[in-house]
Amino acid sequence: MAEFDDAHAVQLGDRRLAELDPRVHVPGYERKKATASICHIGVGGFHRAHQAACTDAVLASGDLAWAICGVGITPNDAAMESALVAQDLLYTLVARDRNTIDVRVIGSIVEYHLAAGSPAAVLSRLASPETRIITLTVTENAYCFRGDTGELDFDNPGIQADLRSPRAPTTVIGYLTEVLSTLRSERRQPPTILSCDNLPHNGSRLKRLVMSYARELDPSLATYVEQEVSFPCTMVDRITPATREEDTAFLRSEYGIVDTWPVFCETFCQWIIEDSFSRGRPDWSTFGARFVPDVVPYELMKIRLLNGTHSALSYMSYLLGHRDVDRAMADSDVLAFVRGYMNELRPTVGDVPGIDLDEYTATLVERFSNSAIRDQVSRLAIDGSRKIPNSVADPLREMLIAGLPTGHIAFAIAAWIRYLWGSDEAGEPIEIVDPYAERIRAVAARCRTDALPFLSLREIFPPEVAANARFVTMVSRYLERIAGKGTRQSLRDFLTRCR
Repeated sequence: MAEFDDAHAVQLGDRRLAELDPRVHVPGYERKKATASICHIGVGGFHRAHQAACTDAVLASGDLAWAICGVGITPNDAAMESALVAQDLLYTLVARDRNTIDVRVIGSIVEYHLAAGSPAAVLSRLASPETRIITLTVTENAYCFRGDTGELDFDNPGIQADLRSPRAPTTVIGYLTEVLSTLRSERRQPPTILSCDNLPHNGSRLKRLVMSYARELDPSLATYVEQEVSFPCTMVDRITPATREEDTAFLRSEYGIVDTWPVFCETFCQWIIEDSFSRGRPDWSTFGARFVPDVVPYELMKIRLLNGTHSALSYMSYLLGHRDVDRAMADSDVLAFVRGYMNELRPTVGDVPGIDLDEYTATLVERFSNSAIRDQVSRLAIDGSRKIPNSVADPLREMLIAGLPTGHIAFAIAAWIRYLWGSDEAGEPIEIVDPYAERIRAVAARCRTDALPFLSLREIFPPEVAANARFVTMVSRYLERIAGKGTRQSLRDFLTRCR
């Protein structure tokens, strides 16, 4: 590959696209003629690797009616706005695996609005007649639901503040409800609201949360949301690690592109969408998206086999000293565990239309092992209290009721508890990134030989888990062995018993 020095590197921007290396794909459509009829809340790495890339393909096909207006509603979004605005809202997407690399400049984001200090401007844009779809990737925590019930958490400080000042919201729920309230009062048709976050029944759940919030303001507004607003469910999948400094340096030296915040991801991309749109939609199938009447089978497959396995492997891998996912997967013990874990979970997935689950799980192993993207173990380990309930605890409940084997889940939970003690086996501190970090660390610290206090956390585990004495004993024994023998020997002992 060519190497570019600073004198020949090109600062990304509209006027210099023609100067880029010919190996780089650039937008061939007129961005200024594109209509930003999609507003997306939460422009992060995943959105830019997934939905924005799919939308770029739609624009490239000649349909300029579906560009994106990015929206940031948190203070953290200011850094993304600054990076994108400085390069005309363009960014570089690098998709790669062991044998392939695809480098392209994405131009589908043509506007960006930041709410900091001026929520009214964002509310106005979201409620604009031009806005036909509102999409969002804001992570599970931003939905403000209770872990134990799944219902809206009215004790959440953001929700409380929004109820006091609904016209100056701070939460996603507050913003969406205020927009819908405005549209109802003006008797205008609402946009479709499309969640692209890793939550079971994400569209249905978001609708229920918005209705709960709206009911506190005006019961008739909740009725309007229920009857008039479409919230399709989706399943999204593309492994997208956080951008590292070496990624930016690679792009500059190998392709001559100066991009403040590029996105690196795998070549695989999957998007399953419930086809229920009130004001039209782009043909995202241009990029391989699939429109279906029911997303649930695909959702269970992805959340339980991909997301659940990611969480299960992350904590033990970190304790084993691995920091990159591909290196963890190169560890024969971790690989054997991952395969066994997915086989254990398979009965909870059922049949998935058009999908061969043997091929799907084999592909997951290949994707996790992709050394070209260097996904981070620490990324998989964050926000466990939000991820585990959906991806691990829900299927665990079904398995316990059905009397199915649960040894791999038990070992994974034991490793999570040990991880939450806050230091690895070399005594180095572990940064616990979790919305309930203080609480779960305190409970985990009390679990040295008895896992029951941790398994009794209702915001994470359903009551059937703590009530199952056999499962509690199994987790407790694995935890005691990990603490006494170390993760490596405990894992090998576990795998030996599974053979």
